[in-house]
Amino acid sequence: MTRVAAIDCGTNSIRLLVADADPVTGELVELDRRMIIVRLGQGVDRTGRLAPEALERTFAACREYAGIIEKHGAERLRFVATSASRDAENRDEFVRGVVEILGVEPEVISGDQEAEFSFIGATRELSGRTDLARPFLVVDIGGGSTEFVVGDDHVRAARSVDVGCVRMTERHLVHDGVVGDPPTEEQITAIRADVEAALDLAEETVPLREARTLVGLAGSVTTVSAIAQGLPEYDSARIHHSRIPHDRVREITESLLHSTHAERAAIPAMHPGRVDVIGAGALVLLAIMERIGAEEVVVSEHDILDGIAWSLA
Repeated sequence: MTRVAAIDCGTNSIRLLVADADPVTGELVELDRRMIIVRLGQGVDRTGRLAPEALERTFAACREYAGIIEKHGAERLRFVATSASRDAENRDEFVRGVVEILGVEPEVISGDQEAEFSFIGATRELSGRTDLARPFLVVDIGGGSTEFVVGDDHVRAARSVDVGCVRMTERHLVHDGVVGDPPTEEQITAIRADVEAALDLAEETVPLREARTLVGLAGSVTTVSAIAQGLPEYDSARIHHSRIPHDRVREITESLLHSTHAERAAIPAMHPGRVDVIGAGALVLLAIMERIGAEEVVVSEHDILDGIAWSLA
């Protein structure tokens, strides 16, 4: 086996996976998986630049991860950066900081590359399941963008569009620096319109409606699963491969969009960094399910991080 470390730096969070990978058996033995909310994409949609405080939060997380990687003795490290750092004018500042701390240059990958990693990570262990019809539609709802990938054992088509829980929240729910509490119907309608336009764009190249199994990735989807199951705290083992019906997703989305910050924060499994953006993220998921007529979403804790790890093996 090869001991590898994969880092995924997105718009809202930075995540680390250290694992032993065996490309012969297809086994990925997880040693350490963690996430820190850093909000790297804070204000990027409005200013086009990475904010100084967002960069410092991200660099602090990188320093913490450097210690973990050294402790486990990972032989290979790959750092992948996604939507926020693609969009920012000052991304060179971000690159320099990461190199100084971790010794590797972050790869600012395209949305299509991001989608392929997500598909591999999410479906590699589903390939032997007889209860899940193919093709899969893997949907990775991030902070700044959402990736759509259709495939069986391999990717057939992929597209990244600029709707995500942070981007939609900042664009439509923030007024004078404060998130609507709760949002107005006009704000919710504006988010929905953006999402529908993005789905139209995705359908130009990805046959979304041909999918027979919807696989949902990332924090918005896993949080909806935790709420649906009434978990007293976030439990990856119970969330991974859970199946949430469309009606339950709709109920949860409506509840989140019509609740206050305090009410959302009181949900036991809610990460503090998702309190203000979960409503928009859940709405993205609901719109996707309604567009393709999905009766349920299969939730995966394995995603782009696992795909990055496999690329190292």
